[in-house]
Amino acid sequence: MLMENFLRSKEYWDLIENGISVVVTQSVSMVVATEAQHKSIEDQAEAQRKLIEGHKLKDLKVKNYIFQAIDRNIMETILDRDTSKSIWDSMKQKYQGSTKVKRAQLQALRRDFETLQMKEGETVDNFFARTLTIANKMKAHGETMSQTIINEKVLRSMTSKFDYVVFSIEESTDLNTLTIAEQFAGP
Repeated sequence: MLMENFLRSKEYWDLIENGISVVVTQSVSMVVATEAQHKSIEDQAEAQRKLIEGHKLKDLKVKNYIFQAIDRNIMETILDRDTSKSIWDSMKQKYQGSTKVKRAQLQALRRDFETLQMKEGETVDNFFARTLTIANKMKAHGETMSQTIINEKVLRSMTSKFDYVVFSIEESTDLNTLTIAEQFAGP
């Protein structure tokens, strides 16, 4: 999702959706239709060549962005792909998975969330980060989870060292409106 947003912001997403050959074909036909009336055949060929080179350069940029964003082990499995679209489609097929796989992943995340406990010596920030990471992954897999559920989970999963803080928060604050950042924010 983050990579998709990034590529859309760079105006490269059409290469992922349609592939370079479709983008080039669409662009070339537009150039031929508009310039055929005014230029010689040599000028048209030069314009098409430049357009194709421009799209190939954009495709190389997209591939570079993808390679920068993925783990080296994953990259080694997709290096033989020619275009950014083929890389994206390969990764999508491999990591998006079937409905069964997605359900299994969500079940594993639910279990992780339910069994999540703050570790002795762990900082509050690290515990919040672990909790939010799991909650965000669950949301990305389609789980609807309110801020209240996350707040309650954090409060009941803190070590006994924080019992007085938890009690104070529960007594003085509406957990339905409290954000996780506000729970342990200093004065």
